[in-house]
Amino acid sequence: MSQKLSPDVLKIDAEAEVERISAALREILRKDLNRRGLIIAISGGVDSAVCAALCVKALGPGKVFGLLLPERDSSSNSVRLGRMVAEQLGIEYTVEDIAPTLEAIGCYRWRDDAIRSVFPDYDGTWKNKLVIQGGQQGQINRFALVVQKPNGELAEERLDLKSYLQIVAATNFKQRIRKTLEYFHADRLNYAVVGTPNRLEYDQGFFVKNGDGSADVKPIAHLYKTQVYQLARHLGLPEEICTAKPTTDTYSLPQGQDEFYFALPYDKMDLALWSLNHQVPAEELAAVLGCETRQAEWIYRDIEAKRRTTRYLHARPAMVGSPTAASGVGTGMD
Repeated sequence: MSQKLSPDVLKIDAEAEVERISAALREILRKDLNRRGLIIAISGGVDSAVCAALCVKALGPGKVFGLLLPERDSSSNSVRLGRMVAEQLGIEYTVEDIAPTLEAIGCYRWRDDAIRSVFPDYDGTWKNKLVIQGGQQGQINRFALVVQKPNGELAEERLDLKSYLQIVAATNFKQRIRKTLEYFHADRLNYAVVGTPNRLEYDQGFFVKNGDGSADVKPIAHLYKTQVYQLARHLGLPEEICTAKPTTDTYSLPQGQDEFYFALPYDKMDLALWSLNHQVPAEELAAVLGCETRQAEWIYRDIEAKRRTTRYLHARPAMVGSPTAASGVGTGMD
């Protein structure tokens, strides 16, 4: 390796990167998508804020439309920070509470039924979250459910597969309903939809298929989360955005992304992913992270395992036959 492993490997020329992405957005919109502007859902986090700022840099505020899409479990800060970003950028935006829709299609009911299978006294009002365990210790990833009882006591129980899948399936409604609204406004305005995953999320499959994984263009999927924060500061986004800890904002208890999905906090996870991508030996990563070599090896294995298990999220629909086959075989034509 020609470059010594340190957080410096993730430093970028922010100004040049902003210009490159802005030019690419203009080109993609004109040549590939043939749309007039861009739709961006702003969550109050750094990824969507940076994407919104890049959209404005590329097209100007008049061709960017923002959506703030809270629901029952959203942090009270989400809308406040989303408004702050939209108003600083000078874009038109709207706030749509998706909780009534989620209630109508059973999101909260299905989730609550699964929680009740683990905590029978749960009445639908206790705050809750999922946490991941095992991967950083070289074990198979497993999930636990944490609830906060009315007296403030926190309780944790390991989830069986059926309950885990039902909670995740129910909460995935949130991302899918948000995306439905994004495409409504995209159709209404003849705009394209912007996806906001960073490289860590995109690589590790930290998104919902046909939810936040759906988009017409993804401006920062090549950037590590650390680099997204660099762009946030360069673009002059609010300090609260530039210093905010990444969260899922999906469950009612505060939940960091490293609790729910990743083995490490984002800055260390970025370095681990970069190191694996550049074939850095585990012992070098361990020295930088301050852990044992075997733990760095476990982290590498966990990254590879997530790539394998989430590959289907990136896949196009499987075709049994070719719809363009000249013979008509597989197309329903005799």
